[in-house]
Amino acid sequence: MKKLLLFTPGPVNVAKNVKAAICREDICHREVEFDNLLESIENKLLRLYEIKTISNYRAVVITGSGTAANETMLSSIVGDKNILILSNGEFGERLYKMSKIHNKNTFLLDFSWGKTLNLEKIEAYLQAHDIDIVAMVHHETSSGMLNPLEKVGALSKENGAMLIVDCVSSTGAEVIDMEKCGISFCSSSSSKAVCSYPGLSFVVGRIDEFEKLKDMPVKSTYLNLYNFYNFIKEYSQTPNTPAVPLFFALEQTLNNILDKGVANHHDSLRARAQFLRQGMLKLGLKFLIDEKDMCCVLTTVKVPFHINVTSFRQRLREKSIIIYEGKGCFKNKVFQVGNIGELSSDNLQFFLKSLEEVLRSFDPINVGNIRSINASYPVLIPSNDEVLDKAQDTA
Repeated sequence: MKKLLLFTPGPVNVAKNVKAAICREDICHREVEFDNLLESIENKLLRLYEIKTISNYRAVVITGSGTAANETMLSSIVGDKNILILSNGEFGERLYKMSKIHNKNTFLLDFSWGKTLNLEKIEAYLQAHDIDIVAMVHHETSSGMLNPLEKVGALSKENGAMLIVDCVSSTGAEVIDMEKCGISFCSSSSSKAVCSYPGLSFVVGRIDEFEKLKDMPVKSTYLNLYNFYNFIKEYSQTPNTPAVPLFFALEQTLNNILDKGVANHHDSLRARAQFLRQGMLKLGLKFLIDEKDMCCVLTTVKVPFHINVTSFRQRLREKSIIIYEGKGCFKNKVFQVGNIGELSSDNLQFFLKSLEEVLRSFDPINVGNIRSINASYPVLIPSNDEVLDKAQDTA
């Protein structure tokens, strides 16, 4: 099977050393080797979030996707309290649906897909209602919208509410200052901008808030957040059998990010996003939302009226390029281009060249020309594999 270039918001192409890590020696998850592995991963996750007072926080790792981490939070934290879900897209709606299953006192403040959260409406709602917990999505992948953590955090604090956040697709890409934003718990996953394989997720939270969960009603056997916390605190273990090879891969990708530097990793993704966006704009394409509101992991692009999305994606696939199509109200109206994972500078240039060719195949007259404009693009920070290959060449 030929290699596919995953220009998606996840899963992603992983680095060579991450591929190698998943094939490491077999170990027993109830022995000291796994204890040490889990301890190493937890420490590196806290460093990924650049938490200043690490002693106040813990991170638990769950064998399951990012949705598992979200359901772990929602089934474990709320109890009989009132929780308000802020939604402006598919994943905000998913939080609401999950919370409704576990929590009778679940309320929704719904904004249209692709629209910014209205802070005045949020403030008015919190002042008019007795809300104990606010839950939101940081990066709403359905539109590419990056929601304002710090401002919502301030409103939550002013109104005496705890803030929990779905950071599944923003962790590793954007600054998430848990302390400054007053975030009690946040979730994420091993893939997306963390750049490993899918199948693991994690919840990072304040120790004092973890401890409060001890007396909360148990609503799930597997997705019990206090149980995960208690096992890592007491035994450096997970309560259930973990997907051990994925833990090896997660540790390696965290090493890659920390060796590069968290800020440099963020800068790399922003440079890639800028490179691709400039190229797509020069082709005459238009974006769903303003660039100032976008996360740096993907771009949501309006589909030209004369193009069939299914055929468009298939023609890119024939060139080994995979992109997302729109969901929900955006279906057949947009396509999405991710820029995370192990994508080289050549891969990005190949994508733009292929995109031009495919657009021309639908409309050979009206599409722009990108062949002479590469010099105006920003300098791209090399991918992890490019750095390793260069080091081997000079060794």
